[in-house]
Parts: sequence; structure tokens; C-alpha cells
Amino acid sequence: MATVTWTPGRELARLQEEMNRLLSQFFGPGTRREEGEEVSTEVWYPPVDIKETRDEFVLFAELPGVNKNDIKITYKNGLLILEGTRKFEEDKNARYHRVERNYGRFFRSFQLPAEIQSDKIQARFRDGVLEVHLPKLEEEKEKEIQISVG
Repeated sequence: MATVTWTPGRELARLQEEMNRLLSQFFGPGTRREEGEEVSTEVWYPPVDIKETRDEFVLFAELPGVNKNDIKITYKNGLLILEGTRKFEEDKNARYHRVERNYGRFFRSFQLPAEIQSDKIQARFRDGVLEVHLPKLEEEKEKEIQISVG
């Protein structure tokens, strides 16, 4: 009986290559090679925080490197949609050794648990962070009810 040497590193690399091949067949072309690295051009999902106060919801999305003109915010029927694009601006005079940031189209949608005054939604974009204020409708706000004694 022959002895077979197990090399887990080689097996894991082969498994990763096969998974990448299968995923790119399933999702379509979404990456391109740059000096042995892949630059993702698939849809990516920026990290988001949403907080709720008595009067409003506030969404914070991390979008470094995104131009404010490439961001679209939509609110309809209780659904907040955040979408846009971060462009990979390739320098033809440079050689890339590593490209790890996500590029291409981004998309997030959020169902909010209360009705919003859509005409009063405000957004600002500063230092790569998008901040969206979504004021609640008056009847959706929490109200404290006083109890009279007697």
C-alpha cells in the first residue's frame, strides 16, 4: 500500500479556487484580475447603524471613497433604499500589489417599524459617513399618558 502525503494548504487552496469558480458561474462575472489579485466589482454592502429615538430613526452608513453624487436614497411604503457606486479609479502608470476594498454598485434596503414623515427626511454626507434622519409621524411617536387620581 502506497503512503500518500496530505498537504492541507494545497487542498484548501484548491477548494478555494473551486468555490470561486462556482460562485462566479452562479453570480456572473463580477471580478477582474489585477496582478494576481481580484478586484471585486460585484454588489457590496456598506456597514450601517440605525438608531431610534422618540422622534426619529437615524441611519449611519460608512461610504468612504464614494462621491455624494453617486449615492441615491429612496423612501417608499416604509422601505428605505440606499444605493450607489464606488468607482475603482485605476492608475495606468502604477502596479497594484493588493486591492482589498470593495468597488462597484452597493445596495441596502431597510423596513422601518414605524411610519415616517417622508417630506421631512434629511441626509448629509461628511467624512465618508452618510447620515439620514427619518422623522416619525406624530401618531407613531411614543406618548406618555398622565393618570389622574380621584
